[in-house]
Amino acid sequence: MTTGRRGAPGSVVDMTTTPESEPATTDREVELDETATIARDLIRFDTSNYGGGRSNGEADAAEYVAEALRALDLEPLVFESEPGRVSVLARVEGADRSKPGLVVHGHLDVVPADPANWSVDPFAGVVRDGMLWGRGAVDMKNMDAMMLSSLGDILRAGERPARDLVVGFLADEEAGGVLGSHFLVTEHPEVFEGATEAISEVGGYSTFIDGRRSYLLQTGEKALIWIKLRTRGTAGHGSQMIVANAVTRLAEAVAVLGRQQWPIALTDTTTALLSEVARILDVDLEQTSPDELVLHTGTAAGFIRGSLRTTTNPTMLTAGYKHNVVPDTAEALVDIRCMPGQEEAVLAEVRALIGDDVEIETMHTDIGLETPFSGPLVEAITGTLERHDPGAPVLPYLLSGGTDNKALSLLGIAGYGFAPLRLDEGMDFPAMFHGVDERVPLDALSFGSRVLRDLLATY
Repeated sequence: MTTGRRGAPGSVVDMTTTPESEPATTDREVELDETATIARDLIRFDTSNYGGGRSNGEADAAEYVAEALRALDLEPLVFESEPGRVSVLARVEGADRSKPGLVVHGHLDVVPADPANWSVDPFAGVVRDGMLWGRGAVDMKNMDAMMLSSLGDILRAGERPARDLVVGFLADEEAGGVLGSHFLVTEHPEVFEGATEAISEVGGYSTFIDGRRSYLLQTGEKALIWIKLRTRGTAGHGSQMIVANAVTRLAEAVAVLGRQQWPIALTDTTTALLSEVARILDVDLEQTSPDELVLHTGTAAGFIRGSLRTTTNPTMLTAGYKHNVVPDTAEALVDIRCMPGQEEAVLAEVRALIGDDVEIETMHTDIGLETPFSGPLVEAITGTLERHDPGAPVLPYLLSGGTDNKALSLLGIAGYGFAPLRLDEGMDFPAMFHGVDERVPLDALSFGSRVLRDLLATY
């Protein structure tokens, strides 16, 4: 059970803290709208997910969400896959029940945050400089809040969404969704009955291409392979000549993978994106490299560059127990993201790069996705954005990371990343994901809630 800071849904609970050395505008002085209030409340639950079975859990945040749903006269279903690992779902009856259902989902867990590295308490929900700061402000308690506020706006007005909705607030996404989306898809698939499409993170946000605001709709995700490398050697005194040093061999393998420059591998999604970027820039697609085109996508380049090729990033190292003892084993974790369908080929290449004497253990895998940038839902999304931000083009993109849409795809549900935010040109939005001083503009939250309400009421 996490120890959370909690208030009633929509209430203003003033627990803001700010560094004494920095003047700040806090929520003592700013009246927050419903979306910002809910997002702030959710940030104050420390739902850190460390992976490997270590987590503060989502229980208290899930209780908050369930209470908010009950306040809308909905009947939330609460699923606890393991003690403290809680997901909440609710079905909302639509105006036209003959239409296939839509899943609107977010996750309640967040990656850890070291307060020593932040300029604010990452779990205090600080409001400063027109922004809401804290772990989850972007990934993705902002979307959780937009879901609750937009749905509440519809239902309190005596209206209904255009079609049945399955609204989900899920556990464990930051560790692959094993105890959240995958648990639900495997153990309780009936909760998604009748749904054929889904929206969630990471798309719908704006970037600037050649000075023109544009929106990126996430229509695909790279495949995920998390592996552990293990090397074995001779244990001994740190002063001896040790030829078979497990740490040295591991370091060599880690360096090879970390420095590997994988070739560009375009998918249908990235091909379509680059074509649109070239059109906006008025350049010859055949004469301009993909990397050069991506550099013109503004801050979104931080995400898009990773979608053009496989990546193999070492993330953790473990070896030894004392300075003067050479260990007999050493381990490293490597995060591999590759194009959908290329998993086996990439693992074979990894084996060839590091050699047969390094053991490879696959810790977790998840599939890649590509969904068409066409059809009624895409048309509804682009039309909604046009109403709220006329003239801003909408482009497809392939997410270099992954979302809970991977699990839903196993039920035949086509997922899109659409958490709408209109951002200023200078904000490096991709850097906020898992970054230090994660924050989201208050006006972007309000914009997102309005757009989402419009979409849910009309699609």
